[in-house]
Amino acid sequence: MLHALASLFLLGASLKKFPPAHYAHALNTTRSVLMIKQSHSKVSFHVTPDMDQDAAGAGLEGIPIDGLNIDIPGLTNLEGDFDSFIEIRNVSGAFPIPGNETRKTQRLKLYSRGTDTGNSTAYLIPPEGLTLISDIDDVLRVSKIFSIQEGLANLFGRPFFPWMNMPEIFANWSHSLPDLHFHYLTTSPEQLTRPYMDYIFRTYPVGSFDTRIVNLTDLKATWAIREFLLDKIFQTFPKRKFIIVGDTTNLDIMSGYPQLVTKYPGQVQCIFLRNTSATDSANRVPYNTKGFKGLDQQMFMFFRVPDDLKGLDIENGNCYNESVPQNLTFGWQGLPLGGGPP
Repeated sequence: MLHALASLFLLGASLKKFPPAHYAHALNTTRSVLMIKQSHSKVSFHVTPDMDQDAAGAGLEGIPIDGLNIDIPGLTNLEGDFDSFIEIRNVSGAFPIPGNETRKTQRLKLYSRGTDTGNSTAYLIPPEGLTLISDIDDVLRVSKIFSIQEGLANLFGRPFFPWMNMPEIFANWSHSLPDLHFHYLTTSPEQLTRPYMDYIFRTYPVGSFDTRIVNLTDLKATWAIREFLLDKIFQTFPKRKFIIVGDTTNLDIMSGYPQLVTKYPGQVQCIFLRNTSATDSANRVPYNTKGFKGLDQQMFMFFRVPDDLKGLDIENGNCYNESVPQNLTFGWQGLPLGGGPP
């Protein structure tokens, strides 16, 4: 059954011809898509500090890892989700450090009770600092979502692989800005969380994660998911500044990212958008740059290749590489029959 469904997602391709790594990826990704969440269930975790990351340089050496048991208030909803604020304190000795006393992100290990399949990592983000929020498809991995056949092949039929040298760019930012927090936001369905996280954490700096939820009681949380998630992040951390990364094939990014500048004054540090059509001739998706009219050019940049992002002082808001042509019309671009520059 799993084999047949994987073939269906790949538009009838024969998995028997796949190399072993591709075959395993197809089955594992299909298995994730078919995951069934548990509604009206109690959720509880055993929480311990992630000493591997936090102990060094944080004054946590020698602290006993005794941990803390946490019960999520109420039950999961009809779709099997929960969304609650929980107070975390005194997990282990002096950990965690109060958020107003540190600019460092602190990590927790969460072990779900009653199952061994729901373990995860939680991030305690200080109220002030710098967060990078990045889209994944066609920015951090080759997806080609503008082509149905190639998009499905890159999702189900091939192990995920990065777009050019983007991992190098992110690694450089992580090393030069050790307090920078990375957050990965994809509108892929949450059933794909595990394969996406596995790829990201093997290829890019670790960080928190958001995917598309299905919420029958809040349509905005389903159909305008990127706006819903970004609003939640910006409103939760009103004193943090954000670097947001995406690409021109997403209409909601092209309209939503510049709106964040006026919606949350002073919080958007940089906007970086991959001009997908500049390096992929197969991309015929038009995009609208109208929302960027009037924005300070030092705040945003449309880049062609990852190297365009090298040497920028993103910590101080210098986000524009003057050697990279922008060619903006502040209207629709990339239209058929030569309607506007690529």
